[in-house]
Amino acid sequence: MTDIWIAPDQLFDGPTLLSGQAIRIVNNQVSDIAPATSDALQIKGCLSPGFVDLQVNGGGGVMLNTTPTREGIAKIAAAHRRFGTVAVMPTVITDAPDVLEKAAEAAILSRHDDGIVGLHIEGPHISVARRGTHNSTFIRDLDGRTIGVVAGLLRQDVAVMITLAPEAASPAQIATLSDMGAIVSIGHTDASAEVVEAAIAAGASCATHLFNAMSPMAGRAPGAVGAVINSQMRSSIICDGHHVDDRMIALALRARPSADLMFLVSDAMATVGGPDHFCLYGNDVHLEQGRLINESGSLAGAHITQAQGVARLVNSVGVSAQDALRMAITTPARIIGKDRLTSLIAQDIRNLIVLSGDFTDTKPFADALAQAVAHNAADWSP
Repeated sequence: MTDIWIAPDQLFDGPTLLSGQAIRIVNNQVSDIAPATSDALQIKGCLSPGFVDLQVNGGGGVMLNTTPTREGIAKIAAAHRRFGTVAVMPTVITDAPDVLEKAAEAAILSRHDDGIVGLHIEGPHISVARRGTHNSTFIRDLDGRTIGVVAGLLRQDVAVMITLAPEAASPAQIATLSDMGAIVSIGHTDASAEVVEAAIAAGASCATHLFNAMSPMAGRAPGAVGAVINSQMRSSIICDGHHVDDRMIALALRARPSADLMFLVSDAMATVGGPDHFCLYGNDVHLEQGRLINESGSLAGAHITQAQGVARLVNSVGVSAQDALRMAITTPARIIGKDRLTSLIAQDIRNLIVLSGDFTDTKPFADALAQAVAHNAADWSP
């Protein structure tokens, strides 16, 4: 494609959802945005940069913990790209120290690969009481070995998010990680609001999957949930209808003190784009009525894509389309310093998606364009 104007029903340009606009594509990149004219090729739906997901445990039948290699990361990213997520932060959960080190080595090797934007280290420095599906055998307090792994990643320009419980790390350790440039995220914690607030003061800037694996909010004990909601820290949330009730998501969004403090994550496991079961810690995890269940019957990650999460935010939670897209693209991209992922200008068409009018269907832009060309009998070739 050398030079063509495309006019979707709507387009999302990073901060704003717009109507009546068109994009110009030159040499497979977006070069301009301008008011649509009658000669532009019409496309149904909303054109947008692809989704950004900062918590992806697996996909395509692969879990990072069990395949901590560059090839494993590539398979995970490819599985999610099929569903509109063009940038992922592979996530290694609580495990033996050598698994974390192998995952870090793989992330360094993958740092320039398609769709890889860093490494999310979720555990092992978490609360046993709030561990969820994480294996208690490997849980331990934050130590120099993990700090060294984080430092090594950052030296190689790999963005790092590290989820930890503040009761498993001192404020000084949190400050050390934050000062290095790591994104310290509070999660899997049974801490009081006061302890969480101390961690925020020390440099923790995010929270991991609000409500899940956190001390709950009560009238005289705000817990981790209350401390996060009241703070200016950004927080991820899972919107699959299983991890958090839609009404609680709506409540949290209304309660945050500023805009753009919430972002969407999938917490996806190997079943996204893969078989309906996988092995974790030597035990079977399987899909049952949309829920991933481990052998004890507990939730074990999520079987959802960012596209499905956005659709649920819009259609079940009542979030505006613009805000839902900001939660799935703009805010996560800014957290990791990748603002280029939020912009249409200079974006390769491989990283564009088109969402249906009701947001229930997402497809790569190239597929939507091919359909539009066929419908309009236009002369186009990629």
